[in-house]
Amino acid sequence: MKFDMDYIAHHNELTEFNPYFKLFLSIILLIVTLALDNLYFDVFIFVVMSIVILAIAKINYRSYLKFLSIPMAFLIITCIFLLFFFGKGDVIYETGIFGIVVTTDSYHYAVYTFMRVLGCLPCLGFLALTTPIAKVLNCLRTLKVPKILVEIALLMYNSIFIFLNEIDTMQKAQNSRLGYHSYWTSFKSLGALASTIFLRSLDKSETLQHSLDSRGYDGELPVYKPRKMEE
Repeated sequence: MKFDMDYIAHHNELTEFNPYFKLFLSIILLIVTLALDNLYFDVFIFVVMSIVILAIAKINYRSYLKFLSIPMAFLIITCIFLLFFFGKGDVIYETGIFGIVVTTDSYHYAVYTFMRVLGCLPCLGFLALTTPIAKVLNCLRTLKVPKILVEIALLMYNSIFIFLNEIDTMQKAQNSRLGYHSYWTSFKSLGALASTIFLRSLDKSETLQHSLDSRGYDGELPVYKPRKMEE
């Protein structure tokens, strides 16, 4: 199943719910989670917001896990570095490899960083998976966020999907040529993918710029403004 965050944001039980409430709730929970620095509260927020996403918004659990997978991978790598290479204090574990050890401070940093980020992820997921980007940008525009920031957010969002679409297209092309049928061919295909995806993304971005210019782009991107419901 292909993960399409934009489709999910438009097709869930909370899509039409007040976007301002969802935006403020996500921001407040993020601030509180970061400010309290409490492991139990982090777990509580993760569980509660996950229940809201899965049970109330009725988003497929596989889609939710895919949303969490990429930031979780970066989080685990970061915490491993914090655990073995940062912090001072008493040694609580020796790896026996080049003097690499785990200290009380490094253990504290790794655990608290992991739990705080874990608590923040479903807060962001709640907003991203239940609210279309057009409504989020309209909320920011209404709240007088500088136009340049709103436009940068819009272009970044579009560029991310261009990037992911290029990766998906290239992987399908490689799979059709048995590019991943062995370890050696898999490494070779991944190398080719990494070496060409950036150039392909730049080419797509240039095409996007040409399309904007052909439609009279004057330096300001219009933001979708939903019509008010008639009473």
